[in-house]
Parts: sequence; C-alpha cells; structure tokens
Amino acid sequence: MTNSKTIKKQLTSSHWGAGVVTTADGVVQSVTGHKDDTDPSSINNNYVEGVNGSARVRTPAVRQSYLENSHSPHLKARGSEPFVEVSWDTALDLITEKLKSTINTHGNNAIFAGSYGWASAGRFHHAQSQLKRFLNCLGGFVRSEGNYSYNAALVLMPYIVGNFRSHVKEATRWTVVADEAELVVMFGGVAIRSAQVGGGGLAKHKLRDDLLACADAGVEFINLSPLKDDALTALNATWIAPIPGSDTAIMMGLAHTLIDENLHDQQFLNSHTKGFDKVQSYLLGEQDGIIKNAEWASRQSGIAADTLRSLARRMAASRTLVTTAVGLQRAESGEQPLWMTVTLAAMLGQIGKPGCGYGIGYGADAAIGTSDRPMRWPTLDQGRNPVDDFIPVAAVADMLLNPGQLYEYNGEQRTYPNARLMWWVGGNPFHHHQDLNRLVAAFQTPETIIVNEINWTATARHADIVLPATSALERNDFGAGSQDTALIPMPRAIEPVGDAMDEYDIYSALAHRLDITEKFTANRTTDQWLNHLWTDMQTVAANHNVTLPSWSQFLQGDIIEFDDPSPQQTFLSDFRSDPEASPLPTASGRIELFSEKIASYNYSDCPGQATWLPPEEWLGSEKAKRWPLHLISGQPETRLHSQWDSGGFSKSRKIQGREPILIHPENAAQAGIETGDVVRVYNDRGACLAGAKVTDRVRKDVVFLWTGAWYDPHLHCESPAEKTAQPLEKHGNPNVLTHDRRSSRLSQGPASHSALVAIEKWTGDLPPVTAFDPPPGTKS
Repeated sequence: MTNSKTIKKQLTSSHWGAGVVTTADGVVQSVTGHKDDTDPSSINNNYVEGVNGSARVRTPAVRQSYLENSHSPHLKARGSEPFVEVSWDTALDLITEKLKSTINTHGNNAIFAGSYGWASAGRFHHAQSQLKRFLNCLGGFVRSEGNYSYNAALVLMPYIVGNFRSHVKEATRWTVVADEAELVVMFGGVAIRSAQVGGGGLAKHKLRDDLLACADAGVEFINLSPLKDDALTALNATWIAPIPGSDTAIMMGLAHTLIDENLHDQQFLNSHTKGFDKVQSYLLGEQDGIIKNAEWASRQSGIAADTLRSLARRMAASRTLVTTAVGLQRAESGEQPLWMTVTLAAMLGQIGKPGCGYGIGYGADAAIGTSDRPMRWPTLDQGRNPVDDFIPVAAVADMLLNPGQLYEYNGEQRTYPNARLMWWVGGNPFHHHQDLNRLVAAFQTPETIIVNEINWTATARHADIVLPATSALERNDFGAGSQDTALIPMPRAIEPVGDAMDEYDIYSALAHRLDITEKFTANRTTDQWLNHLWTDMQTVAANHNVTLPSWSQFLQGDIIEFDDPSPQQTFLSDFRSDPEASPLPTASGRIELFSEKIASYNYSDCPGQATWLPPEEWLGSEKAKRWPLHLISGQPETRLHSQWDSGGFSKSRKIQGREPILIHPENAAQAGIETGDVVRVYNDRGACLAGAKVTDRVRKDVVFLWTGAWYDPHLHCESPAEKTAQPLEKHGNPNVLTHDRRSSRLSQGPASHSALVAIEKWTGDLPPVTAFDPPPGTKS
C-alpha cells in the first residue's frame, strides 16, 4: 500500500499579490493566484523551486578568515573566500561582541543599517522594521534616506507641488480617466510588468482591466518610450520611440509650440502657478540664445518636428492626461523631466480636471491610480533612532569609500560617516546599486558586515556573518498593502528550511545577550505581537464601523476586502477649484514652475526651473562614438527586482541561463547576432554575458537588459574586439555597466538609465552560471 499525501491549501501574500499555497506533506507544490484576482502574477511560481532550492541559506555561516581572527580578518577576501557553517550560539555571540566593541570604541554613528529593499509583505515580519527596532533599543544607527525607485521625485516635488508619497496615493483613478479623458500621453509608458507589484502586497491586480476600460471608452494612448511594450498591446497606443534621455527636450518642444501658437492656458498659469515668466523666457531662448522649439527638440530626440507640433496641438485640443514613468528620473538630471511634466501640464491648464492633468509614477506600483487603503494598517513600532545622521540611499558606495568626505544634498553640506559595522537585511544592493565593480571595492572597507538572508545572494556572499532567515511561507503574519484595500491572512505553510529563524527570534536572542530583552520584546512572543497588532487593527476597523474576526479566525479564513475610499479621486481637484482655500504646501502655495529656494542653492546640475541639461552618457554625446548603444535596465516580468531569481519562473525566461537582452534587428545584424546567442555587453566599467532576443519592439541603438539577475562574477576574460582584460559578470546583471554618479546634488538619486555600451557575439567557452550554487564551505 502507498500512503496518501496530506494536501493543504493556505493563503499567503507577497508584494506581487495574494497566493494560494498548495503543499503535500509540508512541501510546496504550487502557489497560484487567488480566485478573485482576474490578473494574478506568475511571479508566485518562483516559490516552488526557490523556497527550498540550492541557493537557500540553511545554517549560520561566517567567512573563514573572519572566524579565525575577527579582530584582523583579510578584508580584501569578501566575495571570494569560503564560509564556515557555525551554530546559532557561535554566530550570535560573535555579533554580540562586535556590537559591543563597535559602540564602545566608535559610538553608534559607526553602525550603518540603511537596509533597503522590499523583503516580506507581512506587517510584523518586516525585515527593516525588525532590525531598526532592535538597533534603536541599542542606541541607534546611521540610516539611509529615500529610495532607488523615485528619489529625485521625493526630493524635488515638495518644492514645486507637494509631498510625492501623498501624491501617488491621490493620483487620479483610471476609472475617472475612462469616463472623462480623451487622450493619455505617456512618457516612458505605463508598463504592466512593473504593476504586478504593490508595496506591502495586494489582493487584486486591477490596472490591466482599468486600462482596457479606458481604451473601450475611446481614450487614445500615445507611448513615448524606446520600448513598444511599455504600453499594453490591446491599447493600440501610438508608439513614438525617442532617444533615451531626451524626454525633457521633447516636453520643451511641445511647450514652445503651445506658446508659439497661443495654445497655452495663461489664465490658469496666472492663478495657479508661479514663475511662468521665467519658463517662457527660457523656452524662447532669451536666457541662453537657444530657442527650444520643435526643430530643436527633434535634434535631441530623433522625433520629427512635425510630429511634435501635431502632438502639442492635439494635447491642447483634447482632455489630456500626461503621465511620466518614474524610470525617467533614474538618470542624469533626472529631476528635469519631472519638473517639465508639471510645467507642460500647467501650460495645458487641465490640472485638477477629472481625468486630466498629470500623474507621475503610474505603473510603478499596482495601486497607483487604482485604489488607496481605507484606513491605517498596524505596523511594528520601530522606536526612536537617537542617531540623527543619514546618507542618501544611493550613496552607500560613496560613504564606504570616502568616510569623512563632504558632499552636497538638498541644500545642505553633509559629511559621510565612517561605517565600521554594516548590517543588511531584506534587500540586495548587488541588485539595485550601480557600478557593481565599484560596490565590490566598497564592501571591502567595513570592519564587519552582517547579512540576514533567505538565499545566498551576492550581498550574503560579501558578508562576514550570514544569518539564515525564514521566508514568508515559514511563519504566521498578515498582509496589507500600503495602498491596497484588503487584509490578507498569511498562515505558515511549511516548516522553516534548515536552521532558519524568524528575524524577531534572532533579535530576541541578541537582546537577551545585550540585556535589552524587555525593551525590544515588550515581553511579547511572536504570537503575542501578532495578536497585539490584530487587536489594534480591530480597533481601527471598529472606528470605521467594521467588525473584524478574531486573530485565529482571520488567520484560517479568507481575504477581507474594503472599498476604495475615493473611487472618483481626481488629483489636485480642490486646489484647482480654489487655490486660496486649498493652497499647495509650497513656498507660494501654488505650483512653482520656478523655485527661488532651489535657485538659491546654485546647483549647476539642478537650476531653479526645468532646464535642458544634456546627459554625459547618451546617444547625443561624444561617448556614443565608442559605446554606440544606450542601455536601459528595467523591472522584469519574472520577479520583483532580484527576489527569487533562483525560482523556476525567473529561470524559464533566461537564454542559455543568462538574462535576456533586447536588441533591434539592425544592430543585431551589424554584430552578427541572432536570437538565442549569448552576447557580451561591455563598456569601460565592466562587462556581462546576456542572451540575445532580437526584436523590432525596441528602438534602434537601444538595448534593454532586465534588472535582477543575481550578480555572478567570473575572473576576467579578453574581449575579442578590444583585447583588453575586463571583469566579466556571466549571468546578465546590468549594474556592472551602469555608472554610480548621481542625478544631481539636489536629490543625489541614482542615474542608472544614463549608460552607454557596446555589444558583441560571445565566441569563447561559455562559463557556467554559479549564482545559485552555495559558496564553498556551505551545504545546499
């Protein structure tokens, strides 16, 4: 007789949506979408292979020379040295000693815990919150400020319109666009692949249906992007493929046409904005002698002047929504397309009208323009950080390489701290940071690096102490997205893999060693904390006349969904109706097309109004003669950033094990490249291997290499074309090619989309991908 397997189905939540986990005798068989989600994400499929795969960190591990002599380890060996698996007691005792010695000798300012990343969607088991609460109980740490996704917007927009985080929540709903708009002009598109994901999770993916409803209602779409698939095929969007980095110039050419043909709304500009006189003077060439007309914009963008003039007239004659993807601001002078978006929309005079105006960030998160949370969700209290110091989030390599160096940020002159101990959780800087060869060098500088991880990512491989953390499937929690309308139960589906521990239990064990147990735990176990947070949730819900079940009933039940609190949301409608009664939180209370405050900083890379600042790296620069292709690296459809790249769905789209790179047929023919070939992509910063996909859906002279392939360095190789030794990344991580310069001194945001490369067919022996193999000294 054969024993029948015990089959269980339970809910879970991820940033890419709710899932139904099917297990057989405690082993994950599948993770599928919830029955009520009409467009579930296939990213869930990565769990099956990934959660117990060869890349899993199963036991605490310490870098060999660090374990042998943690007071004087061989720092230059990070990333290449074997690890030694140790007991939890050994690892925690070592961390305790390092925390004490660092704080006693150098103070809490020597601890950097600016961990950045998406981690788990759970409200309690949130990696950054857990670490920050623990370190705050210990005296604090240096943090990071902002994010890699839209840091330029976070810093710039409060000067000209208001708080950007609030504005993405207040974005005009697509349902309103369907009812009211006639034309949507999308700079950078609205990519549905990015909208699989919502911060904190989501119960239903609504964007696809909402966009299709717009098209069914007769709304016309224009997609200004180097990639045709940045707009849904079913929208039948007109595709205009500009030179990357030219969006600001295009908008200026449109704006000049509005002025030249008297199509701008002077009344709205007078009543709702400040500084248009300076903008007009600049567009007319009165400040620098360069008239920013359609012919000028055509020279920057590669788009015909007649096309730009026709578009400007159409925008002025229609009920128009202008959208700008946040990817545009991840570039040199990334603030400028944001500022010019607002300027162009203000000149059209439709800001605050239903379905019209502008929106920045549509498609970057599944909830933008589809919903907002109906009430406050509970969170783990992080406490107060006694350390005031911070760095801009994308300056981590600068901090590590240049402690004590002065830098400028948002009107301030600041100093990089000396980070002697770095603790990273819930993220992978070897995914989201630029110029990884430089980051490798930066990671050699701290005295101690601690990483909590589920898998052996490159960040874990460059650590001294690696602690195995449980995944979302291995613990109880509940999900509630930052802009979603649902509470999602997350019961434990499987037992912890190997010796993995919940991070709360890790910090509780450290807190005991450091005599801060009561301060950190508040005398609560994990289950007691979950009940405490749920009780808080019940109280909040009761204030909204909603009765929630008990914690145990909810954990074994289904999703609880609420209505969108503002289904007819129109961005800035109150301000439009009465700018005196509903002023903006800017210096003038109006839209600041010119900012006296920013102008006072005297930043040449971010003046006081939207300005055309040609990138150092783009197809219009001298560098393009040597590196003739513009590299764009965007969010893939197969994973969230680099999470679960070890999973089956992520691997299924790779070509000969490498991340796919999209290349135009003419560029491919010139290099003798066909779909399925492995190619070498390179510049003076580095080189990587990728799998070619030849397609006319990408602009000529532009290549797309999706982000998130786990960094997998080879020693070096000789380029058949240049005969020079270069570091080779063999898996297809684009950030060995991107530069680590900032967007400007104002925001210090990343500028990854300003990168030029060359490409050649790989003809040598193909090195194996080893990113998913555990490092020497550890078990798979």
